[in-house]
Amino acid sequence: MKHAEIIAADIGSTITKVSAFSGLGSGRNPSFLGQGLGLTTVAEGDVMQGLEAARKDLVTRLGVNTRDAVLMAASSAAGGLRMTVHGLTRDMTLRAAREASLGAGAIVMFTTAGQIYPDAMEEVRRIKPNIILLAGGVDYGDRDIVMANARALASLKLDIPLVYAGNKTVRSDIGRLFDAAGMPVFIVDNVYPRIDELNIDPVRKVIQDVFAHHIVTAPGMENIRQMVRDDIMPTPGAVMRSTEILAETMGDIMTVDVGGATTDVHSVTEGSPEFSKMMIAPEPRSKRTVEGDLGVYINASRIVEAAGSELPQADHVRPIPDTAGERDTSVRLARWAVDISIWRHAGQVRVAYGAYGRNELVEGRDLSAVKHVIGTGGALTRLGMGREILQHVKPDPRKSKLLPPVDAAVYLDHHNIMAAAGVLSLRYPQEASALLLESVGFIDTIP
Repeated sequence: MKHAEIIAADIGSTITKVSAFSGLGSGRNPSFLGQGLGLTTVAEGDVMQGLEAARKDLVTRLGVNTRDAVLMAASSAAGGLRMTVHGLTRDMTLRAAREASLGAGAIVMFTTAGQIYPDAMEEVRRIKPNIILLAGGVDYGDRDIVMANARALASLKLDIPLVYAGNKTVRSDIGRLFDAAGMPVFIVDNVYPRIDELNIDPVRKVIQDVFAHHIVTAPGMENIRQMVRDDIMPTPGAVMRSTEILAETMGDIMTVDVGGATTDVHSVTEGSPEFSKMMIAPEPRSKRTVEGDLGVYINASRIVEAAGSELPQADHVRPIPDTAGERDTSVRLARWAVDISIWRHAGQVRVAYGAYGRNELVEGRDLSAVKHVIGTGGALTRLGMGREILQHVKPDPRKSKLLPPVDAAVYLDHHNIMAAAGVLSLRYPQEASALLLESVGFIDTIP
Protein backbone atom coordinates (compact mmCIF):
# COMPACT_ATOMS: atom_id res chain seq x y z
CA MET A 1 0.00 0.00 0.00
CA LYS A 2 1.22 3.52 -0.89
CA HIS A 3 1.63 5.90 2.04
CA ALA A 4 0.53 9.52 1.64
CA GLU A 5 2.41 12.26 3.44
CA ILE A 6 -0.06 14.99 2.48
CA ILE A 7 -3.63 14.82 1.22
CA ALA A 8 -5.02 17.96 -0.41
CA ALA A 9 -8.79 18.27 -0.55
CA ASP A 10 -10.63 20.36 -3.15
CA ILE A 11 -14.18 20.69 -1.85
CA GLY A 12 -16.19 21.87 -4.84
CA SER A 13 -19.86 22.71 -5.21
CA THR A 14 -20.53 19.32 -6.82
CA ILE A 15 -17.52 17.03 -6.33
CA THR A 16 -15.01 16.70 -3.51
CA LYS A 17 -11.57 15.53 -4.61
CA VAL A 18 -8.80 14.30 -2.29
CA SER A 19 -5.35 14.10 -3.90
CA ALA A 20 -2.53 12.20 -2.20
CA PHE A 21 1.16 13.11 -2.41
CA SER A 22 4.49 11.89 -1.09
CA GLY A 23 8.11 13.04 -1.32
CA LEU A 24 7.34 16.64 -0.37
CA GLY A 25 10.06 18.66 1.37
CA SER A 26 12.39 15.69 1.67
CA GLY A 27 14.77 16.28 -1.20
CA ARG A 28 13.19 13.40 -3.14
CA ASN A 29 11.09 13.73 -6.26
CA PRO A 30 7.49 14.50 -5.30
CA SER A 31 4.91 11.91 -6.32
CA PHE A 32 1.20 12.09 -7.05
CA LEU A 33 -0.28 8.89 -5.62
CA GLY A 34 -3.87 9.21 -6.79
CA GLN A 35 -7.15 11.04 -6.29
CA GLY A 36 -10.33 9.95 -4.53
CA LEU A 37 -13.74 11.35 -5.43
CA GLY A 38 -16.98 11.88 -3.54
CA LEU A 39 -20.15 13.91 -4.00
CA THR A 40 -20.01 17.16 -2.04
CA THR A 41 -22.57 16.99 0.76
CA VAL A 42 -23.71 20.60 1.17
CA ALA A 43 -27.37 19.50 0.96
CA GLU A 44 -26.81 17.04 3.80
CA GLY A 45 -25.69 19.91 6.02
CA ASP A 46 -22.07 18.80 6.46
CA VAL A 47 -19.36 18.81 3.78
CA MET A 48 -17.30 16.55 6.04
CA GLN A 49 -19.35 13.59 4.77
CA GLY A 50 -18.26 14.20 1.18
CA LEU A 51 -14.66 14.70 2.27
CA GLU A 52 -14.69 11.40 4.13
CA ALA A 53 -16.26 9.62 1.13
CA ALA A 54 -13.50 10.95 -1.15
CA ARG A 55 -10.83 9.87 1.32
CA LYS A 56 -12.32 6.37 1.57
CA ASP A 57 -12.38 6.16 -2.23
CA LEU A 58 -8.69 7.00 -2.24
CA VAL A 59 -8.00 4.22 0.28
CA THR A 60 -10.22 1.43 -1.07
CA ARG A 61 -10.03 2.00 -4.83
CA LEU A 62 -6.41 3.15 -5.14
CA GLY A 63 -4.82 1.53 -2.09
CA VAL A 64 -3.40 4.74 -0.58
CA ASN A 65 -2.80 4.79 3.17
CA THR A 66 -3.87 8.22 4.49
CA ARG A 67 -3.74 7.45 8.22
CA ASP A 68 -0.82 9.77 9.09
CA ALA A 69 -1.20 12.20 6.20
CA VAL A 70 -1.42 15.95 6.83
CA LEU A 71 -4.60 17.54 5.45
CA MET A 72 -4.59 20.73 3.34
CA ALA A 73 -7.66 22.10 1.60
CA ALA A 74 -9.26 24.44 -0.90
CA SER A 75 -13.00 24.99 -1.26
CA SER A 76 -15.66 26.46 -3.50
CA ALA A 77 -18.47 24.40 -1.97
CA ALA A 78 -20.78 27.35 -1.30
CA GLY A 79 -21.03 28.08 -5.05
CA GLY A 80 -21.76 31.46 -6.62
CA LEU A 81 -23.11 34.49 -4.79
CA ARG A 82 -26.81 35.23 -5.12
CA MET A 83 -27.03 38.98 -5.73
CA THR A 84 -29.87 41.49 -6.02
CA VAL A 85 -29.29 44.87 -7.64
CA HIS A 86 -31.24 48.09 -7.12
CA GLY A 87 -30.85 51.33 -9.08
CA LEU A 88 -32.71 54.18 -10.74
CA THR A 89 -33.06 53.24 -14.42
CA ARG A 90 -33.57 49.85 -15.99
CA ASP A 91 -30.89 50.11 -18.69
CA MET A 92 -28.21 51.54 -16.42
CA THR A 93 -29.00 49.21 -13.52
CA LEU A 94 -29.06 46.04 -15.60
CA ARG A 95 -25.85 46.99 -17.37
CA ALA A 96 -24.11 47.76 -14.09
CA ALA A 97 -25.37 44.49 -12.58
CA ARG A 98 -24.15 42.41 -15.49
CA GLU A 99 -20.75 44.09 -15.69
CA ALA A 100 -20.20 43.94 -11.93
CA SER A 101 -21.16 40.28 -11.62
CA LEU A 102 -19.18 38.97 -14.59
CA GLY A 103 -15.94 37.56 -13.34
CA ALA A 104 -16.73 38.20 -9.69
CA GLY A 105 -18.56 34.99 -8.80
CA ALA A 106 -22.05 36.51 -8.49
CA ILE A 107 -25.35 35.50 -10.07
CA VAL A 108 -27.83 38.36 -10.49
CA MET A 109 -31.12 36.95 -9.21
CA PHE A 110 -33.29 40.08 -9.11
CA THR A 111 -33.11 43.75 -10.12
CA THR A 112 -35.27 46.79 -9.48
CA ALA A 113 -35.34 50.18 -11.15
CA GLY A 114 -36.75 53.28 -9.48
CA GLN A 115 -38.27 53.21 -6.03
CA ILE A 116 -38.43 49.82 -4.32
CA TYR A 117 -42.02 48.86 -3.50
CA PRO A 118 -43.28 46.26 -0.96
CA ASP A 119 -43.66 43.43 -3.47
CA ALA A 120 -40.00 43.83 -4.46
CA MET A 121 -39.03 43.77 -0.79
CA GLU A 122 -40.79 40.43 -0.42
CA GLU A 123 -38.88 39.09 -3.43
CA VAL A 124 -35.57 40.07 -1.84
CA ARG A 125 -36.59 38.25 1.34
CA ARG A 126 -37.54 35.16 -0.68
CA ILE A 127 -34.26 35.08 -2.61
CA LYS A 128 -32.13 35.49 0.53
CA PRO A 129 -29.24 37.03 -1.41
CA ASN A 130 -25.63 36.71 -0.32
CA ILE A 131 -24.94 40.30 -1.33
CA ILE A 132 -26.95 43.39 -2.36
CA LEU A 133 -25.79 46.10 -4.75
CA LEU A 134 -27.42 49.50 -4.32
CA ALA A 135 -26.69 52.06 -7.03
CA GLY A 136 -28.46 55.04 -8.53
CA GLY A 137 -27.95 58.68 -9.36
CA VAL A 138 -24.96 60.25 -11.06
CA ASP A 139 -22.69 62.16 -8.71
CA TYR A 140 -24.44 65.33 -7.48
CA GLY A 141 -27.69 64.10 -9.10
CA ASP A 142 -30.81 62.54 -7.57
CA ARG A 143 -30.68 61.85 -3.84
CA ASP A 144 -34.27 61.19 -2.82
CA ILE A 145 -34.93 57.85 -4.52
CA VAL A 146 -31.52 56.51 -3.58
CA MET A 147 -32.13 57.29 0.07
CA ALA A 148 -35.68 55.88 -0.08
CA ASN A 149 -34.32 52.63 -1.49
CA ALA A 150 -31.59 52.55 1.15
CA ARG A 151 -34.14 52.93 3.93
CA ALA A 152 -36.27 50.15 2.42
CA LEU A 153 -33.34 47.73 2.21
CA ALA A 154 -32.06 48.66 5.67
CA SER A 155 -35.50 47.87 7.12
CA LEU A 156 -34.99 44.23 6.08
CA LYS A 157 -32.17 43.99 8.66
CA LEU A 158 -30.54 41.17 6.72
CA ASP A 159 -27.23 39.86 7.98
CA ILE A 160 -25.58 40.19 4.58
CA PRO A 161 -23.21 42.75 3.05
CA LEU A 162 -24.53 45.62 0.96
CA VAL A 163 -22.39 47.46 -1.57
CA TYR A 164 -23.30 51.09 -2.19
CA ALA A 165 -22.08 52.43 -5.54
CA GLY A 166 -24.34 55.41 -6.22
CA ASN A 167 -24.43 59.20 -5.89
CA LYS A 168 -21.44 60.09 -3.72
CA THR A 169 -23.21 63.00 -2.01
CA VAL A 170 -25.17 60.60 0.23
CA ARG A 171 -22.36 58.22 1.16
CA SER A 172 -22.21 59.35 4.80
CA ASP A 173 -25.97 58.99 5.20
CA ILE A 174 -25.88 55.53 3.62
CA GLY A 175 -23.08 54.40 5.91
CA ARG A 176 -24.86 55.54 9.08
CA LEU A 177 -28.15 54.01 7.96
CA PHE A 178 -26.80 50.50 7.41
CA ASP A 179 -24.54 50.63 10.44
CA ALA A 180 -27.62 51.32 12.52
CA ALA A 181 -29.43 48.41 10.84
CA GLY A 182 -26.56 46.04 11.65
CA MET A 183 -25.83 45.32 7.98
CA PRO A 184 -22.21 45.30 6.76
CA VAL A 185 -21.86 48.07 4.16
CA PHE A 186 -19.13 48.64 1.58
CA ILE A 187 -19.09 52.11 0.04
CA VAL A 188 -17.28 52.37 -3.29
CA ASP A 189 -17.07 54.83 -6.16
CA ASN A 190 -20.23 55.42 -8.18
CA VAL A 191 -20.74 52.89 -11.00
CA TYR A 192 -22.22 55.77 -13.02
CA PRO A 193 -20.43 58.96 -11.91
CA ARG A 194 -21.59 60.67 -15.08
CA ILE A 195 -24.04 59.81 -17.85
CA ASP A 196 -22.64 57.10 -20.13
CA GLU A 197 -19.55 56.59 -17.95
CA LEU A 198 -19.42 53.13 -16.40
CA ASN A 199 -16.98 52.67 -13.49
CA ILE A 200 -17.30 49.02 -12.57
CA ASP A 201 -13.93 47.94 -11.14
CA PRO A 202 -14.44 49.13 -7.52
CA VAL A 203 -17.76 47.24 -7.30
CA ARG A 204 -16.32 44.11 -8.87
CA LYS A 205 -13.37 44.09 -6.47
CA VAL A 206 -15.70 44.12 -3.44
CA ILE A 207 -17.84 41.33 -4.90
CA GLN A 208 -14.72 39.26 -5.54
CA ASP A 209 -13.61 39.75 -1.93
CA VAL A 210 -17.04 38.74 -0.60
CA PHE A 211 -17.04 35.72 -2.93
CA ALA A 212 -13.62 34.60 -1.65
CA HIS A 213 -14.99 34.66 1.90
CA HIS A 214 -18.33 33.09 0.95
CA ILE A 215 -17.06 29.99 -0.81
CA VAL A 216 -15.30 28.63 2.27
CA THR A 217 -18.38 28.91 4.52
CA ALA A 218 -20.31 25.80 3.49
CA PRO A 219 -21.96 23.80 6.34
CA GLY A 220 -19.43 21.74 8.23
CA MET A 221 -16.45 23.74 6.96
CA GLU A 222 -15.54 24.86 10.47
CA ASN A 223 -14.85 21.24 11.45
CA ILE A 224 -12.55 20.86 8.45
CA ARG A 225 -10.89 24.19 9.26
CA GLN A 226 -9.82 22.70 12.61
CA MET A 227 -8.27 19.68 10.86
CA VAL A 228 -6.21 21.38 8.15
CA ARG A 229 -2.62 22.50 8.57
CA ASP A 230 -3.11 25.94 7.00
CA ASP A 231 -6.08 28.14 6.11
CA ILE A 232 -8.61 26.80 3.61
CA MET A 233 -7.93 28.53 0.28
CA PRO A 234 -10.71 29.56 -2.11
CA THR A 235 -10.42 27.14 -5.03
CA PRO A 236 -10.21 29.90 -7.68
CA GLY A 237 -7.30 31.42 -5.76
CA ALA A 238 -5.53 28.06 -5.59
CA VAL A 239 -5.93 27.48 -9.34
CA MET A 240 -4.74 31.02 -10.02
CA ARG A 241 -1.62 30.31 -7.97
CA SER A 242 -0.95 27.14 -9.99
CA THR A 243 -1.39 29.09 -13.21
CA GLU A 244 1.18 31.62 -12.04
CA ILE A 245 3.59 28.81 -11.14
CA LEU A 246 3.23 27.26 -14.60
CA ALA A 247 3.72 30.66 -16.23
CA GLU A 248 7.19 30.85 -14.65
CA THR A 249 8.24 27.97 -16.91
CA MET A 250 5.76 28.08 -19.81
CA GLY A 251 5.34 31.83 -20.39
CA ASP A 252 2.05 33.54 -21.27
CA ILE A 253 -0.72 31.17 -20.25
CA MET A 254 -4.46 30.78 -19.69
CA THR A 255 -6.29 28.19 -17.57
CA VAL A 256 -9.98 27.30 -17.91
CA ASP A 257 -11.56 25.48 -14.96
CA VAL A 258 -15.06 24.14 -15.70
CA GLY A 259 -16.94 23.11 -12.57
CA GLY A 260 -20.43 22.15 -11.50
CA ALA A 261 -21.41 25.65 -10.32
CA THR A 262 -18.90 28.05 -11.92
CA THR A 263 -16.42 28.28 -14.76
CA ASP A 264 -13.24 30.16 -13.89
CA VAL A 265 -10.72 31.64 -16.33
CA HIS A 266 -7.20 32.55 -15.20
CA SER A 267 -4.63 34.29 -17.39
CA VAL A 268 -1.04 35.35 -16.83
CA THR A 269 0.12 37.57 -19.68
CA GLU A 270 1.41 41.02 -20.49
CA GLY A 271 -0.51 41.03 -23.76
CA SER A 272 1.03 41.83 -27.11
CA PRO A 273 3.11 44.97 -27.80
CA GLU A 274 0.80 45.70 -30.74
CA PHE A 275 -2.19 46.29 -28.46
CA SER A 276 -0.46 47.55 -25.30
CA LYS A 277 -0.14 51.09 -26.70
CA MET A 278 -3.89 51.11 -27.43
CA MET A 279 -5.00 50.19 -23.89
CA ILE A 280 -7.37 52.66 -22.26
CA ALA A 281 -6.63 51.25 -18.76
CA PRO A 282 -3.86 49.03 -17.38
CA GLU A 283 -4.46 45.32 -16.88
CA PRO A 284 -2.72 43.18 -14.22
CA ARG A 285 -0.31 40.47 -15.33
CA SER A 286 -2.41 37.89 -13.47
CA LYS A 287 -6.18 38.06 -13.84
CA ARG A 288 -8.98 35.76 -12.75
CA THR A 289 -12.66 35.81 -13.64
CA VAL A 290 -15.21 33.59 -11.90
CA GLU A 291 -18.39 33.11 -13.92
CA GLY A 292 -20.95 32.31 -11.26
CA ASP A 293 -23.69 31.43 -13.78
CA LEU A 294 -21.71 28.89 -15.83
CA GLY A 295 -21.65 25.47 -14.20
CA VAL A 296 -22.27 22.14 -15.93
CA TYR A 297 -24.42 20.74 -13.12
CA ILE A 298 -25.84 23.25 -10.64
CA ASN A 299 -26.07 26.01 -13.26
CA ALA A 300 -26.68 23.90 -16.37
CA SER A 301 -29.96 25.73 -17.04
CA ARG A 302 -28.13 29.06 -17.02
CA ILE A 303 -25.68 27.83 -19.65
CA VAL A 304 -28.66 26.85 -21.81
CA GLU A 305 -30.16 30.30 -21.24
CA ALA A 306 -26.89 32.05 -22.14
CA ALA A 307 -26.45 29.94 -25.29
CA GLY A 308 -29.94 30.75 -26.53
CA SER A 309 -31.47 28.58 -29.23
CA GLU A 310 -28.09 27.12 -30.22
CA LEU A 311 -28.08 24.75 -27.23
CA PRO A 312 -31.13 22.53 -26.66
CA GLN A 313 -32.49 22.04 -23.18
CA ALA A 314 -29.98 20.06 -21.11
CA ASP A 315 -31.56 16.84 -19.89
CA HIS A 316 -29.98 14.01 -17.89
CA VAL A 317 -27.43 16.22 -16.14
CA ARG A 318 -25.63 14.44 -13.33
CA PRO A 319 -22.68 15.50 -11.14
CA ILE A 320 -20.67 12.47 -12.32
CA PRO A 321 -21.94 11.40 -15.77
CA ASP A 322 -22.28 7.65 -16.17
CA THR A 323 -24.09 6.82 -19.41
CA ALA A 324 -23.10 7.91 -22.91
CA GLY A 325 -26.08 10.28 -23.04
CA GLU A 326 -25.14 11.90 -19.75
CA ARG A 327 -21.54 12.35 -20.87
CA ASP A 328 -22.68 13.87 -24.17
CA THR A 329 -24.87 16.39 -22.34
CA SER A 330 -22.02 17.36 -20.02
CA VAL A 331 -19.63 17.77 -22.97
CA ARG A 332 -22.08 20.08 -24.78
CA LEU A 333 -22.52 22.16 -21.63
CA ALA A 334 -18.76 22.29 -21.08
CA ARG A 335 -18.18 23.46 -24.64
CA TRP A 336 -20.54 26.41 -24.16
CA ALA A 337 -19.19 27.17 -20.69
CA VAL A 338 -15.67 27.40 -22.15
CA ASP A 339 -16.69 29.58 -25.09
CA ILE A 340 -18.78 32.01 -23.06
CA SER A 341 -16.31 32.30 -20.18
CA ILE A 342 -13.32 32.96 -22.45
CA TRP A 343 -15.28 35.56 -24.41
CA ARG A 344 -16.21 37.28 -21.16
CA HIS A 345 -12.62 37.15 -19.92
CA ALA A 346 -11.20 38.57 -23.15
CA GLY A 347 -11.09 42.26 -23.96
CA GLN A 348 -11.78 43.80 -27.33
CA VAL A 349 -10.81 46.49 -29.77
CA ARG A 350 -13.25 49.40 -29.87
CA VAL A 351 -13.46 52.19 -32.43
CA ALA A 352 -13.80 55.77 -31.19
CA TYR A 353 -14.12 59.00 -33.15
CA GLY A 354 -12.73 62.24 -31.83
CA ALA A 355 -11.15 65.50 -32.86
CA TYR A 356 -8.36 63.64 -34.62
CA GLY A 357 -10.61 61.22 -36.46
CA ARG A 358 -10.97 57.47 -36.06
CA ASN A 359 -9.06 55.74 -33.25
CA GLU A 360 -8.86 52.11 -32.18
CA LEU A 361 -8.78 51.49 -28.44
CA VAL A 362 -8.29 48.28 -26.46
CA GLU A 363 -10.66 47.70 -23.56
CA GLY A 364 -10.09 44.79 -21.15
CA ARG A 365 -7.88 41.72 -21.25
CA ASP A 366 -5.57 41.12 -24.21
CA LEU A 367 -5.17 37.35 -24.65
CA SER A 368 -3.54 37.55 -28.07
CA ALA A 369 -0.08 36.71 -26.68
CA VAL A 370 -1.20 33.58 -24.81
CA LYS A 371 0.96 30.65 -25.96
CA HIS A 372 -0.51 27.90 -23.80
CA VAL A 373 -4.11 27.05 -22.82
CA ILE A 374 -4.71 24.58 -20.00
CA GLY A 375 -7.95 22.81 -19.15
CA THR A 376 -8.74 21.64 -15.64
CA GLY A 377 -11.83 20.48 -13.75
CA GLY A 378 -13.63 17.19 -14.26
CA ALA A 379 -15.68 18.31 -17.28
CA LEU A 380 -12.50 18.96 -19.29
CA THR A 381 -10.15 16.33 -17.86
CA ARG A 382 -12.46 13.32 -17.40
CA LEU A 383 -14.97 13.30 -20.27
CA GLY A 384 -12.54 12.73 -23.14
CA MET A 385 -13.24 15.89 -25.15
CA GLY A 386 -11.40 18.56 -23.17
CA ARG A 387 -8.56 19.08 -25.62
CA GLU A 388 -10.92 19.30 -28.60
CA ILE A 389 -13.14 21.82 -26.79
CA LEU A 390 -10.19 24.09 -25.98
CA GLN A 391 -8.74 23.78 -29.49
CA HIS A 392 -11.97 25.03 -31.06
CA VAL A 393 -12.99 28.06 -29.03
CA LYS A 394 -15.69 30.02 -30.82
CA PRO A 395 -13.95 32.63 -33.03
CA ASP A 396 -15.00 36.23 -33.39
CA PRO A 397 -16.10 36.88 -36.98
CA ARG A 398 -15.63 40.63 -36.47
CA LYS A 399 -12.04 40.13 -35.24
CA SER A 400 -12.54 42.58 -32.38
CA LYS A 401 -12.29 40.18 -29.41
CA LEU A 402 -8.73 39.68 -28.15
CA LEU A 403 -8.90 35.88 -27.92
CA PRO A 404 -5.95 33.48 -27.70
CA PRO A 405 -4.42 32.66 -31.09
CA VAL A 406 -5.77 29.58 -32.83
CA ASP A 407 -2.33 27.95 -32.77
CA ALA A 408 -1.92 28.24 -28.99
CA ALA A 409 -0.80 24.90 -27.54
CA VAL A 410 -3.48 23.08 -25.53
CA TYR A 411 -2.78 20.99 -22.44
CA LEU A 412 -4.95 19.16 -19.95
CA ASP A 413 -4.33 18.91 -16.21
CA HIS A 414 -4.44 15.12 -16.49
CA HIS A 415 -4.32 14.50 -12.73
CA ASN A 416 -6.84 17.32 -12.10
CA ILE A 417 -4.60 18.71 -9.34
CA MET A 418 -4.31 22.44 -10.10
CA ALA A 419 -6.34 23.38 -7.00
CA ALA A 420 -4.43 20.86 -4.86
CA ALA A 421 -1.05 22.04 -6.16
CA GLY A 422 -1.98 25.66 -5.48
CA VAL A 423 -2.55 24.72 -1.83
CA LEU A 424 0.68 22.69 -1.70
CA SER A 425 2.64 25.65 -3.08
CA LEU A 426 2.13 27.56 0.17
CA ARG A 427 4.70 25.25 1.79
CA TYR A 428 6.27 23.37 -1.11
CA PRO A 429 6.56 25.72 -4.12
CA GLN A 430 9.25 23.74 -6.00
CA GLU A 431 7.48 20.42 -5.56
CA ALA A 432 4.16 21.99 -6.61
CA SER A 433 5.81 23.25 -9.80
CA ALA A 434 7.21 19.80 -10.63
CA LEU A 435 3.85 18.12 -10.00
CA LEU A 436 2.01 20.64 -12.18
CA LEU A 437 4.44 20.37 -15.09
CA GLU A 438 4.11 16.60 -14.98
CA SER A 439 0.31 16.75 -14.81
CA VAL A 440 -0.01 18.99 -17.88
CA GLY A 441 2.69 17.06 -19.76
CA PHE A 442 4.94 20.05 -20.30
CA ILE A 443 7.90 18.59 -18.43
CA ASP A 444 8.74 16.38 -21.43
CA THR A 445 9.28 19.46 -23.60
CA ILE A 446 11.94 21.00 -21.30
CA PRO A 447 15.46 20.40 -22.69
